[in-house]
Amino acid sequence: MNQLANDRFLRALRREAVDRTPVWIMRQAGRYLPEYRATRQRAGDFLTLCKTPDLACEVTLQPLDRFPLDAAILFSDILTIPDAMGLGLTLDEGVGPRFTRPIHEVTQIAQLGVPDPERDLRYVMDAVRLIKRELHGRVPLIGFAGSPWTLATYMIEGGGGDRDFKRAKQWVYAQPVELHRLLGIVTSAVIEYLRAQRAAGVDALMIFDTWGGALAAGAYREFSLDYMARIIEALGDAVPTILFTKGGGAWLEHIAATGCSAVGCDWTVDLGEARRRIGDRCAVQGNLDPAVLRAPIPAIEREVAATLAAYGKGPGHVFNLGHGITPDIDPTHVAALVAAVQRGI
Repeated sequence: MNQLANDRFLRALRREAVDRTPVWIMRQAGRYLPEYRATRQRAGDFLTLCKTPDLACEVTLQPLDRFPLDAAILFSDILTIPDAMGLGLTLDEGVGPRFTRPIHEVTQIAQLGVPDPERDLRYVMDAVRLIKRELHGRVPLIGFAGSPWTLATYMIEGGGGDRDFKRAKQWVYAQPVELHRLLGIVTSAVIEYLRAQRAAGVDALMIFDTWGGALAAGAYREFSLDYMARIIEALGDAVPTILFTKGGGAWLEHIAATGCSAVGCDWTVDLGEARRRIGDRCAVQGNLDPAVLRAPIPAIEREVAATLAAYGKGPGHVFNLGHGITPDIDPTHVAALVAAVQRGI
């Protein structure tokens, strides 16, 4: 790996002292940037953008050229794994993800295999290697995957339109043995995928458990958290790891107990409370409400200061939004956010 000119993000994940709180933004490469929209238009469609390493590299670096962020995150999609399993992914930014061959029958599970990351997902690994080369050690690169539960919900539902997750939750309560079988395969795939990203050069790994918060407490631990814990154990401590469950504020202690390097918090949790509950077990990432970025710049600056103050002094905080930035945001507001974080409290 290249020697990093800026490693405060990694030091914060290790709960080491930093000169200021590091900041990056979920979905920082995306539709709110005019340069992203131009590249997306050149690609023709979103999947082509994801599957073309040169273009994925280009959009990964775009926010870093505009804002003094402390980390880059690989431009890809969490559904690359089920796509490589043969489910037939289509992605329309106006409609959302769809699978042409979703898992509606338990007999389909036997047809699933663990993709070879360097063969079936080679475009992702090539993108990682290219991004690392083009970064020239400016900042760390974050790799990622969806959590097994989140990927399974898309695979069973066929898309992300039903936020009640009727099919997936039916499996939870009526077919738990079969769901565990599916989650076991997906977990193996996520482990191999993240190991390959690590080997290709990423400096940290994040697991996005987008739909874990839709589960009841017991079901969350059984069908989501336990599988993420298996992934953390399998990855070891070669690079830092971040676990983020959207809507997971009730389970912060359990998430921290997995051995991850940092717990990602959404905006529904007070950051100071999260820090007290997690203690010194790991770092905390978050957690400004993305909607704040629609407010006037003085309001953004106040909310950034409040978020920093909520965490307080001392190591172990990575500033981020509580979820991804939305396409309607003015880039000048993002610049104001980053500048406010850099000024600190």
